[in-house]
Amino acid sequence: MRYLTIGMHPSIGAPGGGNRVLARLQFAQRCFNRALYRRLIALALPPRKGGTIVFNFEGVARHAPRGNGEGVQNQSLHIDGTWPYLDADIARKVIAVVLTTLADGLARSVENVTETLTAPFSDTVIRLGVTGLSRAGKTVFITSLVANMMDRGRMPQLKAAADGSIHTAFLQPQPDDTLPRFAFEDHLAKLTSPTPTWPQGTRQISELRLSMRVHPTGLFSGFAGPHTTHLDIVDYPGEWLLDLGLLDKSYAQWSDEVLERIAGRTEAEVFRAELAGLDPTQPLDEPTAQTLANAFTRYLRAAREAGFSDCTPGRFLLPGDLEGSPVLTFAPLPASERPRRSLAREFERRFESYKANVVKPFFRDHFSRIDRQIVLVDVLGAIHAGPQAVEDLRQAMADILSAFRPGRNAWLTQLFQGKRVERILFAATKADHLHHAQHAKLTAITEALVREAKDRADFAGAKTAAMSIAALRTTEEQTVEHTSGTLNVVKGALLDTGKQAAFYPGDLPDDPSHLLAPAREGAAKWLDADYEVMRFAPARLTLRPGDGPPHIRLDKAAEFLFGDKL
Repeated sequence: MRYLTIGMHPSIGAPGGGNRVLARLQFAQRCFNRALYRRLIALALPPRKGGTIVFNFEGVARHAPRGNGEGVQNQSLHIDGTWPYLDADIARKVIAVVLTTLADGLARSVENVTETLTAPFSDTVIRLGVTGLSRAGKTVFITSLVANMMDRGRMPQLKAAADGSIHTAFLQPQPDDTLPRFAFEDHLAKLTSPTPTWPQGTRQISELRLSMRVHPTGLFSGFAGPHTTHLDIVDYPGEWLLDLGLLDKSYAQWSDEVLERIAGRTEAEVFRAELAGLDPTQPLDEPTAQTLANAFTRYLRAAREAGFSDCTPGRFLLPGDLEGSPVLTFAPLPASERPRRSLAREFERRFESYKANVVKPFFRDHFSRIDRQIVLVDVLGAIHAGPQAVEDLRQAMADILSAFRPGRNAWLTQLFQGKRVERILFAATKADHLHHAQHAKLTAITEALVREAKDRADFAGAKTAAMSIAALRTTEEQTVEHTSGTLNVVKGALLDTGKQAAFYPGDLPDDPSHLLAPAREGAAKWLDADYEVMRFAPARLTLRPGDGPPHIRLDKAAEFLFGDKL
């Protein structure tokens, strides 16, 4: 194990940090040292005058020429330009990618070994990923969840809260010092003020640690004392979530899908006009590239406002420090030849660079460590936007979930293959916009929308569920008389005017196929119904001591996501 501590991973024996982990692994060092040190990973190169790149666990790459009878040379990797199929520059890039991939895999493997071996002797840590597309309510969900875990009067369906197993819950410094802290106090203050307002949506990744002191219950509870369970909640922009589906796509495949999808959309008229007179095989001209990228970005923003879901690449909408960089200066192009130094070849290179330098590090650094996942879906918003938005949402969910690694975290599986997401909850948000009589219908529609993704996760061994929730209840239910009969409505303050209004969004169908079939067929609008969505302002709260903000099924969602660990 001492060979792993030389320039490999910052949390494994690095100078000035992580030594407490090694202290726990003295026994594991003796068991794994020889096996790890003797293990080699080799990449065969082209046969003539080639050699083998050897990457060992000391982090030394060696080049062994063939047929010279000498052993492996203890020297740094060099390229002499004699490979028959690759020039020196390309060969260096290929090897750099390979060695980087191997090093990343090694670091994750070591981290998995460390966490697996120390788990029985340390506090329980649950890493919960909160994901969802834009306006699905991620910020409000996290704020309300934490507030209701600290004051558990409204959490009867969370068993550990109902039977008193949770003695206390409190916030602690998060384990990752490089991530911004989720601004829980600021968001809660906005929701509970005398004039409540919605908090700003997620614009960057953030993290929050909620620690719970739990006393076990059951037959042997008298023999075990209380233990601490940490819930690490990771929040990140919904726009970034969409990019996970790009990992398994080529530039040509992505371009074809995007151009086919936007062919009939009015939001894309300007971008299509820019493409109309363009020759993708022309030499790269940076002003032309920037014009195309800007037009495509404007389309993505308009599509998001119109209710469409699959607006990739997501960083075009929230670029941050990458704004104006070449990695965000590309757009989909029609299929064509891609000669060297052409616009098409450069866009393809930048697309691959976007995946390698933006999407993959984000996926690797955060999703490889997630235990439980909740996917928030604004189903009502998609239904209101029309059949095309519903179909777009269904495809987006399938692409997103294909990037996860669902399955059961058995001990050996976790040790040798890395962590997998054990439980995934698909939650239709804003259930308070409907009377409770329609909640079952909304849940059934959600299950049908994510059926493909859910079946894939179930097959991999993960436990999945779908439900309708409202992290913060903003309406009250009423029954009113109408010319067409009695209507079940919800009443709340309108976001734009602040006036109280009763709202009936329309009767959702009992059979989800009545919505999904027209969506798959590309219908322009619903034929026999008109579904509306009202934007409500948060209601003014009057909370009793020990009660968190009012919600719908937030306790049931918590029980599914992490109740088994409490």
